[in-house]
Amino acid sequence: MALLIDGQPVAPEQAVISVLDHGLLRGDGCFETIRMYRGRAFALAEHLERLEASAAQLSLPLPPRQQLAAWVAEAGGGGDEVVRLVITRGAPNGSVPSRCLVISEPLPTSQPESYRLLPVVAPWHPAGVHYELEGAKTLSYANNMAASRRAQEEGFDDALLISHDGMVLEGPTFCVGWFRKGTLETPTLELGVLRSITRAKLLEVAPAFGLTVQGRFPLERVLGADEVFGMSTIKEMAPISQIGEKHFKMGSQTEKLADAFRRRIQEELGD
Repeated sequence: MALLIDGQPVAPEQAVISVLDHGLLRGDGCFETIRMYRGRAFALAEHLERLEASAAQLSLPLPPRQQLAAWVAEAGGGGDEVVRLVITRGAPNGSVPSRCLVISEPLPTSQPESYRLLPVVAPWHPAGVHYELEGAKTLSYANNMAASRRAQEEGFDDALLISHDGMVLEGPTFCVGWFRKGTLETPTLELGVLRSITRAKLLEVAPAFGLTVQGRFPLERVLGADEVFGMSTIKEMAPISQIGEKHFKMGSQTEKLADAFRRRIQEELGD
């Protein structure tokens, strides 16, 4: 594990930020999670662009993009890792400065081959209602984490967030898609789901496999799908084998799309 605070290397056990920092006290800040492949950051420009957009919505200062990119490279080492960029508020009165944390961690070693999801109604989710932080990737994930814990307490791997009127949204830390009669479907960004970079990259290669539709879909639509999958920086593209009581087979369409996504990664990294 490697850690930089405002560009300065710090031993993780010695890392300190102020207890008065509103990133800690109120979850007031933003972050990005970047996947490293053999020490090279995938879609770094897109991640930094989204971080800049989140920071602008929060009126948070950011170091220059070139500086952030250099810190990611420094923290990332040379392996397959995850680098998190975290920007905290500091204290609003200026007594504590905003901080930039760059944290490198190994990839999780215990991810399941496929995921079992519990549908959980998410009344905190915007679900299409416009608001000031629409699209921002903020530190305020307590509701999402509570949904994950509820699902795990009931014997599932994670949650599938559903709007109050029954529309499928996303997972607590991932987006979802599914194949239905040969068509790839995924919730529209107009619902306020995360503008996932993995999702965007997948949709770039998806036309080669047929029609893609983004829209508002009730849970029953997903339960009638042939194959379901999740998308995230860490998971990449992971099969979903169960939603509630409904089981799904891990089919060839998901596998083919996942292979195409991996080829896109290799192309963009110059392999």
